[in-house]
Amino acid sequence: TSETLFRGAAKAPARASILAVCMRGPARFAAMLRFGEPCIKDGPAFSLLPCHRGPPMSDFSIARQKMVDGQVRPSDVTDSRIIDSMLAIPREMFVPEAKRPLAYLDLDIDVSEGGSAKRFLLRPAVTAKMLQAAGIGETDSVLVVGCASGYLAAVAAHLARRVTATECDSALAARAKSNLAALALGNVSVKTAPVPDGDSIDAPFDAILLNGMAEVAPENLYRQLKEGGRLVGAFAMAGTQRAMVVTASHGDFGYRALFDTTIPVLPGLERPPAFVF
Repeated sequence: TSETLFRGAAKAPARASILAVCMRGPARFAAMLRFGEPCIKDGPAFSLLPCHRGPPMSDFSIARQKMVDGQVRPSDVTDSRIIDSMLAIPREMFVPEAKRPLAYLDLDIDVSEGGSAKRFLLRPAVTAKMLQAAGIGETDSVLVVGCASGYLAAVAAHLARRVTATECDSALAARAKSNLAALALGNVSVKTAPVPDGDSIDAPFDAILLNGMAEVAPENLYRQLKEGGRLVGAFAMAGTQRAMVVTASHGDFGYRALFDTTIPVLPGLERPPAFVF
């Protein structure tokens, strides 16, 4: 019965008055009693019996689960390693504090904070689909080009043996390093470099990920692929905007269309301005 919630009661009338409040509803009851504190009512103290509860799930944890269930899984992403990685990594860490409420929405979020060029955290579904298309294995070496604040590199680090990330904005590269260090991801290195340069020192790579759109063919990046290596990115070179995988094979490169998408263009991979008479 309700009386078993209480102990140490000295007077039945007092106990009855407490129970009456309890029966009127939890709000009234909570107003009279605070968990773990005594309630004095016409006599000796009454106290609640211990209440054992598990730790509450944070709002961001709930948003992360909803992101995966509502955006990633419905986009035909079936690789459990990618799903587990996106559930584990706190996406809100990779956006400016004022924009953290937007972190799990279906948006490309500007993370540049006044940098020389706008840089973006790409939408969750696009990120997951590109990672799946790259087919990253546990022994692979991966290059993330234009890593912005580091989220794509963080997810890739859960999949690959080694990840190198480049970013043209030095302040943003420093923030990416800090974010990745905070997650204790020791298999990722961040370098400041122009987008088209990639990283010829650590090349060749099993997979290269473009963290944005290319309006021109990144020929230099193609040459940093291993035989059989895959470059995955979005391209807008022939009017259409489409994610594609480029595979290196015997000195040549094959293209395979993945899905239509519109994402921000990477600095340095813009289409040259047309000549105007």
